[in-house]
Amino acid sequence: MGDPSANQEPAPRPARAPEGSPDVAATITTPRLLLSPLQVSDASEMEPVLAAGELYHFTGGSPPSREELERRFAAQVAGSPNQGETWHNWIIRLLDGGSVVGFVQATITDEAAEIAWLVGVPWQRRGIATEATTALCDWLRSQGVRSVTAHIHPDHAASARVAGAAGLQPTGEVDDDGEQVWSSPS
Repeated sequence: MGDPSANQEPAPRPARAPEGSPDVAATITTPRLLLSPLQVSDASEMEPVLAAGELYHFTGGSPPSREELERRFAAQVAGSPNQGETWHNWIIRLLDGGSVVGFVQATITDEAAEIAWLVGVPWQRRGIATEATTALCDWLRSQGVRSVTAHIHPDHAASARVAGAAGLQPTGEVDDDGEQVWSSPS
């Protein structure tokens, strides 16, 4: 993750989902990235991205095995069991070479979305999380989402910078996990 002000690239170009399939996440491109809808087969490429133990410092947990990722991805691809809620998950790939470097996610209900992102350790501090998260927020707005929210550990300065660059602001609220709630201005 990098300094958001250093990333002065053109705005991302969101791609819409095909007509008649509002629950299908679109492919999203930016100047450097391709956000492709999650597939179960992405588990093999994501396993090494998620292997660094320091990724779990603020969120807890530990690196998942390929089998755990396959189960998790199968559930995510199947979608939310809650009526009126859709899950959208993208794998972040570098356009230059196609390397998988992380993911972004959105849970959408009505005109609101909760988002999350993760970029593997070797690709942090390069503005990738900012670029991907900003593209995600732009895509959400193009789909009629009016409110975007993220939950960020109060000591996770890099994620706070990403949220700010994507147009979110701290609300002063803290969730049940002790994370700061960030939201797009109404």
